[in-house]
Amino acid sequence: MIILWACISCKKQKKTPPEKVPITPKEELLEVQKKIPEREINIYYDTSRWYNILDLDPSIQIDIRYATENNFVGEIMYDCGECFLRPEVAKAIVKINKDVKEKGMGGIKIFDCYRPRPYQQRLWDRVPDQRFVSPPSKGSMHTRGAAVDLTLLDKEGNELDMGTDFDSFEKEAYHNFPHEPHILKNRSLLKSMMYKRGFKHISTEWWHYSYTLQNYSLSDWVWECNND
Repeated sequence: MIILWACISCKKQKKTPPEKVPITPKEELLEVQKKIPEREINIYYDTSRWYNILDLDPSIQIDIRYATENNFVGEIMYDCGECFLRPEVAKAIVKINKDVKEKGMGGIKIFDCYRPRPYQQRLWDRVPDQRFVSPPSKGSMHTRGAAVDLTLLDKEGNELDMGTDFDSFEKEAYHNFPHEPHILKNRSLLKSMMYKRGFKHISTEWWHYSYTLQNYSLSDWVWECNND
């Protein structure tokens, strides 16, 4: 009986699993980059506050218009084009790109991401009109690293027809403009993809979406440029 009780007691004892040691955001990013051999690892930024979207998913197309003259100002506003976002926002965007590809499409194309307040100041100095540009003191979701301007790509990598180009100030860019059915369908698809991952739109810009699941403060941090 004593032996039997001892055996039953042994069976009831559960081994405590070893405690998992949490990894840092930088360690997490390095693990991701090990799977992306074609992208050079250069994590010079604070990964507890920022992620470069291409460090997470280099398949995402970026065309940062304010680093070119192809924008409503017609001048280069950013020293170089990079897409940085808050970590939670960046991870959500990566999921959206995957969601889009799972539909047999080419993914997403991003026109603007985090906009440092010094760059916001440049825009304001050039266009001091609150109808088009937020004053730096007020900032925007872009200057918080929580907004993206983007579109969808078809399986050949072409942009879907959204009725206007990015950064159009015409009424045709409004979500409620009565476009042809195929344009409304494309916009609706983008909207549904974004809402699924915690983003919301604004009424006047079909391309602009802001992350709503967390709040962030304005930031002056500016990313490095490699001009070699």
